[in-house]
Amino acid sequence: MEPYTVFPDKTIRTSGPIADTFKGLGITTLWEACRYVQDLPYGYNSDRYDLMILFKEKMGSCTTKHAVIATLAAELETAIEKSIGIYPMTEALVTGTGRILGKYRLPYLPMVHCFLEYQDHRVDLSEGNRNGKNGPIDDFLHTERVVPNISARDEYRLYRTALAEHILPLPELRHAEVKTILKAREEGLILLRENIQQ
Repeated sequence: MEPYTVFPDKTIRTSGPIADTFKGLGITTLWEACRYVQDLPYGYNSDRYDLMILFKEKMGSCTTKHAVIATLAAELETAIEKSIGIYPMTEALVTGTGRILGKYRLPYLPMVHCFLEYQDHRVDLSEGNRNGKNGPIDDFLHTERVVPNISARDEYRLYRTALAEHILPLPELRHAEVKTILKAREEGLILLRENIQQ
């Protein structure tokens, strides 16, 4: 991942719900908006569909942080898009994963993470946050560009499709079953939430 300074530093002159909110906070450029979002604590919001929840609760997950900046980019007519990536979660990346992998006999746990893409650059505004991970996510099994505020249902559908078409065919997962991975995923989500609170 790269710093948000790979983005063009556009002045926020346009109007739109997100642009107006940032201007109301005295934030006048895209870089300043990215810095504001990156500096907010990492946390799961009470309503992922409300783009303003990030400002109301003064925190955000990779889902809401990147939804806000991707929406601002659209308002500024800048080609920054939100992407979903499925990454291999291991003990090295998330402490406690080894127990889940042993239980389900998996080499890693395919999990979803969001980030931003601009041209051939990738930016993660949750990197460096206390996000339950021991370091940055650099390797992905599959990535796909999505609308900024993708629904949980559509994200899950994308995950299931990617599992079937791109991930389960991998040699190291040839003996794994979808239902096994889905059960392990649920435990992985609980683990990530627990790690954030430690």
